Amino acid sequence: MAAGALLLTGCAPWRLMTASDLAKASRSYTAQPSQPERRILVVGDSTAVGTGAARPEDSLAGRIGAAHPRWQIDNLAANGAKFEDVQAQLERASTGYDLVLVLAGGNDVIRLTSEQELHAHMEQVIRTAKARGKQVVLMPCGNVGHAPLFIPPVSWFMDSRSKRLHATAQAVALESGVRYIRLLKPRAQDPFVQRADELNAADGLHPSSAGYQQWYEELVRQEGLASLTGT
Repeated sequence: MAAGALLLTGCAPWRLMTASDLAKASRSYTAQPSQPERRILVVGDSTAVGTGAARPEDSLAGRIGAAHPRWQIDNLAANGAKFEDVQAQLERASTGYDLVLVLAGGNDVIRLTSEQELHAHMEQVIRTAKARGKQVVLMPCGNVGHAPLFIPPVSWFMDSRSKRLHATAQAVALESGVRYIRLLKPRAQDPFVQRADELNAADGLHPSSAGYQQWYEELVRQEGLASLTGT
């Protein structure tokens, strides 16, 4: 996943082994109340699964569930998924959701998906998500180049690719009329840089439990759940 980093830093092999262990241990958060007030579908990659969190309840989906215990949350996300794979997740899903939350993009950045392919896959995902739910929220990961796993010049390359990911996501969201949540921040303003030990998991790639809390706060602040809460 990060061959360039392996050549440049002696800690990368340990970090990658830790990332693998975290992925194997991760479990997607779901919630099935008897009479749900809202129905949410979560799709995406390891950040949608909650890899890096100490417990499923500490993931982004888990934070949503804790704040809204009467909401049904179905989670079809998978570790390692690119936008191309998210399409398959959506095709397995039922319809009638109040909200579809799409968290993906990091694997497209790291595994060098071309901009043309990314745009096409993202458009397809959004079209299918809109057929599954009344509202769609597109929430790509933060700046991969800021992850402690990567050092220059690999981090610079990942920074550039992360910015292109978000430019694509913003454009597709605008074209499709869906909500885009921006986690991309300048290095000087990025809490995952300023509070790296607290917000990053041990692998230096995924958010920690506190990191997912940060993401949840951004989701709420940018009104990603406003259509369900009326706020």
